[in-house]
Amino acid sequence: MLTNDIQARSTRTFSSSASSRRDIVQELYIRELKSYQPPPALKDAHVGAVKLFALPQPPQPPTLPVDLAAELAAYDAAEPTKADEPAVKGAAVEDFGRGAEGFLTFLEADVKPVEAHH
Repeated sequence: MLTNDIQARSTRTFSSSASSRRDIVQELYIRELKSYQPPPALKDAHVGAVKLFALPQPPQPPTLPVDLAAELAAYDAAEPTKADEPAVKGAAVEDFGRGAEGFLTFLEADVKPVEAHH
């Protein structure tokens, strides 16, 4: 009889009714989802956040000069500039083109600023 009594109590403590299995948090969540109403859309909500699109102006085609011969003559008459003038004068410049050692010597050479004569 003792085993039947324990078995009877264990079946009474575990209930399988629907009321004990419901999830209160889930029910609250679903109820709030169903009752949610999004705010009404504003007619001018985009103003200030979006720029108006305007097509850029097409580029102008290049034009040839009216007097091409005169411009070519002016170009030929212009004095060329020296682009390869060394910044440092002396023996260090001569070693610049002689391999890695010459390059390192050139980099280690002191650069003295040229005084401007007014």
